[in-house]
Amino acid sequence: MNFKGFVRAWAFGCGALLLSVPASAQEEAGPVVLDQVIAQVNDQVVTLSMLKRTMKEAADAIKQQRGITDQQAMEEVTKRQPEIIATLINEELLVQKGKELGLSDEVEAQVNKQMLAAAKGDANIKTMEDLNEAMKQSGLDPEAIRQTLRTETMKNAVLGHEVDAKIYYGLTSEEIKKYYEAHKEKFAKPETVTLSEIFLSLAGKNEADVRAKSQQLVAEARGGANFGELAAANSEREENGQPVAPQTKGKLGTFQVPEITRQDVATAIKNLKAGGVTDPIRTDEGYIILRVDERTAAGGATFNENQVREAMTYERADKEHEAYLSNLRKEAYINVAKDYQDAVLPLLKLNAPATASAATSTPAPAAKNSKKKPQAYKP
Repeated sequence: MNFKGFVRAWAFGCGALLLSVPASAQEEAGPVVLDQVIAQVNDQVVTLSMLKRTMKEAADAIKQQRGITDQQAMEEVTKRQPEIIATLINEELLVQKGKELGLSDEVEAQVNKQMLAAAKGDANIKTMEDLNEAMKQSGLDPEAIRQTLRTETMKNAVLGHEVDAKIYYGLTSEEIKKYYEAHKEKFAKPETVTLSEIFLSLAGKNEADVRAKSQQLVAEARGGANFGELAAANSEREENGQPVAPQTKGKLGTFQVPEITRQDVATAIKNLKAGGVTDPIRTDEGYIILRVDERTAAGGATFNENQVREAMTYERADKEHEAYLSNLRKEAYINVAKDYQDAVLPLLKLNAPATASAATSTPAPAAKNSKKKPQAYKP
């Protein structure tokens, strides 16, 4: 299970979280700072620990994607720190809005479904209790992962209910038809190919030997051997540590040709008819051999109202999402700590307060600073 997450901390204090210790001890040693408040969002806060966790998650993802060092990944993420803070503030606003809209139960049900789906295939996991126990045994924090999923699902739910649905259902028949006529190419049936694969890994092997074997398999496939049987006997693609070809016979599925982004694959299959087999294709992991099982030619555009609505909604979503978030920010009480104001406030399109000060835990009176009452948002 590839579960990762971080714990959302709820914080109280004037710019920092303080450990509760006896007054006498505080007088002797002073307060012990546990965390720092970066921004207050209504009656909740974004803390330094939340920022650090998010930055580490981003750095881990970049490291895995690009194969760079921990230091290089963190340096890149650090450059984006103001954007990350702004994102955390927007995220908090959406979570608060979702609670106000009564979406918590719906979101919780979706989170349970997602978590159980991630464990699908493990015969020992049938209930949430089984899943939680399995995660703990793997060194994972179920509640941290649940909170991450909960937050992401809530964000999507709010934007889906409040923005996307309104775009989708607000489109008129006239708008839909006009858009279709102007963008018919988007609704043409694309060319598709159904592919099968044989994969030979280079891990721990002599490359010349692997290349020679791949060339031999190509010769056998082109000579009339059953490709599925060759894949079952030779393909080394694995899932959860087990070879998949004995079950799949190497079948990968059907793909729209314009959406095949790997240039080496697109070029290799470009002129192959159904039944054609590619030369071995070198990848970072090894060699792949592809067979075009079926090819379907592109077709003309056909009008489907739902498809047009979806295309129009997708096209307008980013702009409308930002407009919605902008309105949430204007209505909210947001106070960014002094050290971060210059970099973060422009991203949020907010002005710095007249008297620059660190974020505090007590919002200014709602009548003067916000159309919403901070106490309306409770975890």
